[in-house]
Order: sequence, then C-alpha cells, then structure tokens
Amino acid sequence: MTVSTLCGAEPTDDAVSVMSFNIRYGTANDGENHWSKRKDFVAETVQEVNPDLLGTQECLGFQRDFLAEHLPGYTVHAASREDGKEKGEMCAIFFRTDRFEKLDVGHFWLSETPEVPGSKSWDSSLPRMASWVKLKDKKSASDRPIVFINTHFDHRGPEARYQAAKMIRAKINQWADADVILTGDFNADEGSKPYVAMFAEESPVVDTYRAAHAEKKESEGTFSGFDIKNINGARIDWLGASRGWDIVEAKILYIQRDGHTPSDHLPIAAKLTR
Repeated sequence: MTVSTLCGAEPTDDAVSVMSFNIRYGTANDGENHWSKRKDFVAETVQEVNPDLLGTQECLGFQRDFLAEHLPGYTVHAASREDGKEKGEMCAIFFRTDRFEKLDVGHFWLSETPEVPGSKSWDSSLPRMASWVKLKDKKSASDRPIVFINTHFDHRGPEARYQAAKMIRAKINQWADADVILTGDFNADEGSKPYVAMFAEESPVVDTYRAAHAEKKESEGTFSGFDIKNINGARIDWLGASRGWDIVEAKILYIQRDGHTPSDHLPIAAKLTR
C-alpha cells in the first residue's frame, strides 16, 4: 500500500470513496440532539460526502429506512445485532447501486459462536456484530472483488474488543481473493490492544488515517458528544484497507452547524484506488 497523495488532492475517476459514521441510536434521550431534530443533518452530511460505500453504526431500523429514503442511489445491507433481523442496532451498509454488483453478503457476531445471531462472549456487555458485502466494482480495471466490512465493538469489554479485532483480522485473511475495506466504531484508541491486533505490521490491513497522516496530533478525537469543541479525545473510529489499495486521502470530517455535530461521533472518510 502507498499513500499516493496527501489529503485534499483531487481523486482519480475510479477512486472508491468510503465513509464511516456512527449516527447515534435514534431512541436515545438526547434532548436538543435527539434524532428527530438532527436526522436531516445526518442525511445531508452523507449527501455532502457522497460516498460510494457507507458503513453506519448504532443504526436502528427506522434510521436505516430514513437514510435509505434520502439516499435513493444506494442498496442497503443490514441486520440487527439482537436477532439478526430487526431487533436492535445494526451495522448497516450502503453501497452505490450503479457502481457495484453484489456478489455475496453476510453477517457474523463477535463471539465464540459467530454464526449465532445475538450471541456474545468474553466480557462483552452486549451482542456485537459485523456486516459485510462482496462487490464487483464496475468502474475498476481490476478483476478482484471488494469486500466491505462494517462493525461496532463493545464499549465496556476490553477482552471482547481484543478478541473481536483478532476475529476480524482472521476473517480478512480468508478473503485473500479480494481487496478489503473495513469501517467501524471500535471503542478503542490508537495503540490499544485491539488496534495493535488489527493493524500490526504483519496485518493484511492498515489504518488509512495514520498512513496518510504520519504525525499524531491533537484534535484527532472522533467522539464529539455533539460538540465540535470536544475533539481532543481518542480516535476510536477507524477506516482500514488491505495493502492492495493506494490511499488518495483519509479524513476526519469536522462537520458542524452552530457548534453542533450531526452525531455524537464525527464521521470519517477515505478515498482509495488500486
């Protein structure tokens, strides 16, 4: 993998634009930041970024449906973490319908029984999962498919996060015939055990943001708590890519209106070529 240009450069025509966005679950008691008051802001944020691939976290069924209505050019792939259907939060994936041909899809749970919906293991406080799609990129000269994985790690269990990172890395190794993109809210900072397990030197994937920005700086926190001034914390949202990709750009998106961010997490994005 190489970083072909720094952030802000014009992407090539065949670049794949990727966005990861924890949209905050829509039934939370968030007062002035309740979903009903910010849902248009969330949709408009996605529309402005205009990604080819979008991974969302904390997405409830009615939020998925709202976004689908406002993003008509996308196909949605989602299932709930509680039962694999409609009960509970989803790691909903949106991919651009006119660009990609769906080859395969699936979900797995971050547990010792990954095929069992709603399962949890280790010290996980809640069922956690990953959703994925295998796609043919109609604009790419490469015959290799793209596997896009989207996930959300547990917010309380350090062992669960570590084991989940190892599980996803092992899954990525199984897709040796594909170029992989990984998005998610990992509830862990750079340098943590899950981060090292995911992105150590021998890993099949790299952290696109750190690859594009070698020097770690302040104001890289991705949990804002709806306040754009609150960005000095941990960078817990990551966007990974397998080593066959070149990174055109990788960004944290400091989008706000009157100091309020569209969610309690900042969205992140990258443009990739191969």
